[in-house]
Amino acid sequence: MYMKVLVLGPGGREHAIIRALLKDPAVQEVHSAPGNAGIAQMVPTHAIDANNPQQVLDLTASLGADLVVIGPEAPLVAGVSDALTQAKVPVFGPSKAAALLEGSKAFAKEVMAAAGVPTALAKVASNRQEALEALQAFGAPYVVKDDGLAAGKGVVVTEDLEAALAHAQSCFDAGGQVVIEEYLDGPEASLFVISDGQRGLPLAPAQDFKRIFDGDQGPNTGGMGAYSPLPWLPEGFVEEVMERVAQPTIDQMARRGTPFVGVLYCGLALTSRGIRVIEFNARFGDPETQAVLARLRTPLAGLLLAAAKGELPADLALDWDPRSAVDIVLAAQNYPETPRKGDAISGLEQAEALADVHVDHAGTAQEGEQIVTAGGRVLAVVALGETLAEARATAYQAADKISWAGQQKRKDIALAASQNQIRVPQP
Repeated sequence: MYMKVLVLGPGGREHAIIRALLKDPAVQEVHSAPGNAGIAQMVPTHAIDANNPQQVLDLTASLGADLVVIGPEAPLVAGVSDALTQAKVPVFGPSKAAALLEGSKAFAKEVMAAAGVPTALAKVASNRQEALEALQAFGAPYVVKDDGLAAGKGVVVTEDLEAALAHAQSCFDAGGQVVIEEYLDGPEASLFVISDGQRGLPLAPAQDFKRIFDGDQGPNTGGMGAYSPLPWLPEGFVEEVMERVAQPTIDQMARRGTPFVGVLYCGLALTSRGIRVIEFNARFGDPETQAVLARLRTPLAGLLLAAAKGELPADLALDWDPRSAVDIVLAAQNYPETPRKGDAISGLEQAEALADVHVDHAGTAQEGEQIVTAGGRVLAVVALGETLAEARATAYQAADKISWAGQQKRKDIALAASQNQIRVPQP
């Protein structure tokens, strides 16, 4: 079977997905909507609103697409998956009802409680007084999460009570509510689980870096880099997550009549009391996807189509490149506030000329012959290496060749892991 695949989304995650799809011998064509400057160098792009179900349906029909892959969260919450399912088009991405696992943190807590999934204790607050009482009950460090979608930036973790209250108030002022949680100690890991609504298939774990500055300082971002695999994980980690977190959640969503088809992103903390869920997302995480898919050898299109059709093989063993992958995010000036756009990017060809390196575009645009910045996180420079230290060194060597005015990047992505400095708390 030769497939035509349409990938929705404009970012680095979508570029990584398209790059993996193009390696699949069963894929005849890949199309992107809306895409970006880097994606446009690889596949045809279509300037539609990917959050508009009718525009997506029209494009899917005109292309004769065999599979639609939804990258970001916004089209999911807008019901694009539902519209495609109703039109009998295989779609990899959960329904609007199932995507509430990401769209509402309060809903996710409700599902986890029903499924017996270990997570942080939490309280939902709708006004300043409720927030203050919850914050005082849990104590510092204070964890305040915007209940709705926030592109990975709606979380504040702080020792400052006033700063925590200010973030909560900004969410209330926008008409939302917040989830206030106990602070979880221990290192974090991400696990993507492909689900067909009944069973789950784990990919390789990864770790990302949310804060803008080295040493996990500064405000949260969508992620400033990632690496995979994680050499410090305890033996049996993936099996435990599947048994205690992913499969119970998939089962609970099915029992509710809202089966989860797509990627269940499990954001996890390895605490002194065991594994705890920090958050669920309803799609591939960015920038972890860039590192994880760089290592996946199993053809991706067949995997996603099987999940979309509810036909994920029960005993499928994925094939992985044994090497490590590291990706470094290059961000625009003033990110994560109001990033500056339109700066000319230089050095892309020199970076990609290095062995085992590729660059996934996120916030880029084409202006004449020049590629320019067009978003907050602009590029992810991905490298493979025999060891994590080697992959890291190559990724930074490549990243250092790329420049534009005001560019930001962290210097410590995967550093602690490469130096064997990450410790999992013991009970």
